[in-house]
Amino acid sequence: MEKQVVVLDANEEQCLELCANLGEWQYQTIPMHSLANLKSYMQNSSCDVVILDIDTVPVDNRTLRNLRVGNPEVFLLCVSKDRFHPELHEAFSSHVFACVNRPIDEDELLYWLKSICQNNE
Repeated sequence: MEKQVVVLDANEEQCLELCANLGEWQYQTIPMHSLANLKSYMQNSSCDVVILDIDTVPVDNRTLRNLRVGNPEVFLLCVSKDRFHPELHEAFSSHVFACVNRPIDEDELLYWLKSICQNNE
């Protein structure tokens, strides 16, 4: 079953590269480059997963909480070059499914996506 994944990354090249990889793994992707576009999209459409690059798109606990509370069926996966984000502790403990380190380990990302799909069924 094909899952719909929104990839939010302000770096267009990185975003399209990740979308291409996900497409090879049978995930339907929607590339986005701003938080405003994501919020608008989520008001009018549904998706299963949002992969959010928190290095290129500035977010805080409130932003992540609002994304999740407004769309409880959506799983949030974050991507970052930093291992720890103490400023996002609240959101990570309650609203973010996982955070994948950049450079992205494809096996790890596939593991998290498969876990999400199993939780959804």
